[in-house]
Amino acid sequence: MTTGLTLGKFAPLHAGHQHLIETALKEVDELLVIIYDTKLTEVPLPVRARWIKTLYPSVTVIEAWDGPKICSPQREYEIKEEKYVLGLLNGKQITHFYSSEYYGGHMGRALNAVDRRVDNDRLAVPISATQIRKNPFLHRRFINDVVYKDLIVKVVFLGAMSTGKSTLVEALAKRFNTCCASEYGREYWETHQVDRRLSFEAFDEIATGHIAREDQAALNANKYLFVDTNAITTYMFALDYHGKAPALLTQLALENAQRYDLFFLCDDDIPYDDTWDRSGEQKRAVFQKQIVADLNERKIPYITLKGNLEERMTKVENVLASFIKYSNFYGGSNK
Repeated sequence: MTTGLTLGKFAPLHAGHQHLIETALKEVDELLVIIYDTKLTEVPLPVRARWIKTLYPSVTVIEAWDGPKICSPQREYEIKEEKYVLGLLNGKQITHFYSSEYYGGHMGRALNAVDRRVDNDRLAVPISATQIRKNPFLHRRFINDVVYKDLIVKVVFLGAMSTGKSTLVEALAKRFNTCCASEYGREYWETHQVDRRLSFEAFDEIATGHIAREDQAALNANKYLFVDTNAITTYMFALDYHGKAPALLTQLALENAQRYDLFFLCDDDIPYDDTWDRSGEQKRAVFQKQIVADLNERKIPYITLKGNLEERMTKVENVLASFIKYSNFYGGSNK
């Protein structure tokens, strides 16, 4: 029985890390991965652990919340790390220590394990986590989809019909050189409506179709993904049409608070565009009040956007300039 061990911050996990893990999995019977908490990234430790658990279910992941804060070739720091790792292992015998760094030597000796260096010169996978943190989009080819989507700031725009959501997300995507996820429900309605109505089951299809569109767009996004409406809006349309919502849609709407990083509400202070697929300005005013009430009931923080397109874009830009993903910052005052 051979047991391998590797450790790191995985901030973020990239193709070099994966090359090391996959090499180890081919060579040992069991693999342990220790993940350190770190201030190098805002991505929480459980998220970084989940990347490895998702991609490599057979790996045992150990979350090191109180690990060494300093990584240095000075012997005093090496000793601290050795003692810490041995304490985490609690007597577990390691036969192979995997790394691509200098610390493979002292950790291998401390563990009485084979010092197995993988791509120490970064020839097979020429990338580092430092490079990726500076610009994930530039180094997209080295980042797995499972990881990349968690690095994107997802910004959703809500509001009643004809409140400027579609125009705004498209303009923001252009300004930030990224992509947007358009409203799937509107396209679905135009194709499937019968006498301006949709079936009860159709609302589940709209919600899942919209989420699939978002997920695909996130994989091609550059730092930000701007989203036109979400499952909460679909849920409210289901209530409007049928007085109730399907179970799946109801659950997806409940999960929406965690799905997006920022919520913006487009105000109804702009002229109403009375197209054939809309129900009139009075309906817009009522639906807007319902959306606000629903957001408040769900206790979802949101930022209201008023004025013309440029004024709204400027406010979004100001919020994003100080926003850090995974921080506790909700975007400022709702005024």
